[in-house]
Amino acid sequence: MQRDMTYGSPAKIILGFTVPIFVGNVFQQFYSMVDTIIVGKFVGTNALAAVGSTGTINFLIIGFLMGLTAGFTVFPAQRFGAGDMKAMRKSVGSAAVLSGIISVIMTVGSMVCMKPLLTLMNTPEDIFQDAYTYIMIICAGIVAQVLYNLLASILRAVGNSQTPLYFLILAALLNVFLDLLLILVFGLGAAGAAYATVISQGISGILCLVYIIKKVPVLRMEKDDWKLDFHLVKLQLGVGFPMALQYSITAIGTMMVQSALNILGSTAVAAFTAASKIEQIVTQAYVAMGTTMATYCAQNMGAGKVGRIRQGFFSGTLMGFAYSIAAGAAVIFGGKYLTYLFVSDCTAEILNYVDIYLKCAGFFFIPLTIVNLYRNGIQGMGYGILPMLAGVAELVGRGIVALIASANRSYVGACMASPIAWVLAACLLMVVYFHIMKKLSRNEKFDHSRKAEKKQRWKRAFQI
Repeated sequence: MQRDMTYGSPAKIILGFTVPIFVGNVFQQFYSMVDTIIVGKFVGTNALAAVGSTGTINFLIIGFLMGLTAGFTVFPAQRFGAGDMKAMRKSVGSAAVLSGIISVIMTVGSMVCMKPLLTLMNTPEDIFQDAYTYIMIICAGIVAQVLYNLLASILRAVGNSQTPLYFLILAALLNVFLDLLLILVFGLGAAGAAYATVISQGISGILCLVYIIKKVPVLRMEKDDWKLDFHLVKLQLGVGFPMALQYSITAIGTMMVQSALNILGSTAVAAFTAASKIEQIVTQAYVAMGTTMATYCAQNMGAGKVGRIRQGFFSGTLMGFAYSIAAGAAVIFGGKYLTYLFVSDCTAEILNYVDIYLKCAGFFFIPLTIVNLYRNGIQGMGYGILPMLAGVAELVGRGIVALIASANRSYVGACMASPIAWVLAACLLMVVYFHIMKKLSRNEKFDHSRKAEKKQRWKRAFQI
């Protein structure tokens, strides 16, 4: 089902579009969460730490590709909002070809560089081999991840956020079955969790492809749609790469935090891993709101409705702040008890580590709301470079705090790196947002005055 987001109540549209994406994101987190639970419960704390120690690298690679595919589908959303279906299909074909080329390059590059990268990050010797095996399998399955994320982004670009959710739920259930089969029955350990993730995501991508071919006539491609147009490629790369780099900059900062954390040993790494999984479940709402704002702003930008974009930001911000207060209270006062899901030998030390992490994060969910809503919304409007500056601010903040934490061997310092990064990025994004909206409003007034002047000339021409 396609959905035109250029009319109707902005608040209702944003909420209705966000909920399926949020549920889908939670199920996508379910992949790695199930891996973490089963590995932690049935293989051991060291194996849990091994999977957790690769999380930032996984985010660096997959996040880059997710940002790239999301950026490539900004133009299909804009063309859909403008009602130009031919140009929309052309941009979809271009996005698919570019995604295929880049995913192959990323697969080869990541696998070649993986061992030196793990060494650079101070990965503890007792978990190094399991970590290397796990992340190499994930890298080998990059194409499967790109397939789902690209097709899901394309469906969202035309207003369909529900269908990707259904296939993701099915794949998440399959992931649970494969985890149990490969880890408990075949004894593959951390490698089994990686295989389960790649296979499940590949199947969800194939299901999206079959659905598009059979059920979405507006996306039925013709031969000419697959031909790359230099001007379109330039535009898509101009938005796609800044969005991809945004994810990568965030991931690089997180890797610096991980390096500082690794010095503290595998117990701290395991606790940090469990705490980050708890936080990620809660914060998927912000990711979903950001995805919604990207599509909403892209469609309305294509339709030339600047005032409606402003209304959407206002509604999204109110909903995000309300959620932040409720979610922050939940993780601060009760989040640590979810640790028992992940760790079988849940000692008082691990529980304390988790509690510290969640308290540090929970008090800063409001700036995280701003980061996700405004960064994605501005990118959906077609601005690639300006939001990336917020990513640079994140990297600087996260990197400085990580270096201080590493020098002082401070776990609290490592936990505070992300909240400080969110505050810096949120402040910069608000400046960027008001600058862009002021510029667009000025242009809109100029266009209206020109139309009014032209109308008056025609009236005068027919006056007797």
